[in-house]
Amino acid sequence: MNANTPIQTRVADHPINDAFLGRWSPRAFSDATITEQELHGLLEAARWAPSAFNAQPWRFVYTLRGDQAWDGILGALMPFNRTWAEKASALVILASDTKFTAPGKTEASDNGSHAFDAGAAWAYLALQAHMAGWAAHAMAGFDKAAMATAISLPEHHVLHAAIAIGKPGNIADLPEALQAREVPSPRHPVTATAVHGAFK
Repeated sequence: MNANTPIQTRVADHPINDAFLGRWSPRAFSDATITEQELHGLLEAARWAPSAFNAQPWRFVYTLRGDQAWDGILGALMPFNRTWAEKASALVILASDTKFTAPGKTEASDNGSHAFDAGAAWAYLALQAHMAGWAAHAMAGFDKAAMATAISLPEHHVLHAAIAIGKPGNIADLPEALQAREVPSPRHPVTATAVHGAFK
């Protein structure tokens, strides 16, 4: 663990794998670089996420720091997010295809679960990143029109998130306003989000 990474304070109410408690979304990144092969290892995990009809509607567009595409993708982030995401090793944009051709059909139709399935792919990527010693922080703060232009988003595709990936860095390098927020966030108890039988 990086000396500047907060000590793990999360405690599960029920037995789970430690990876779920250890994964969080930091903003402080080091100047480490990531190779395309290493990034593909994280995307490989996303590849195995479940999806309706095995349609696999998620689409990732990535750039490594210093790439030709970096400035366009970084520039589409909201200014607040640019202040810290610019130090990431890679930026990954998550989109999904809203159309698919169902088994036995010849024409594409609407895929009602494209966003749900893309979320599963993000979760797989995030957990693999954590287990491989990387940190992944997904954000919704970006200009959708600018990002669509930056990545040449195809027709029938929608944007979901921009993901900053890097090695944990020095919290002191963050703007002062963000330093206090650089801790793993808590979660509601299961009893607040799950009910037996029906909503009351």
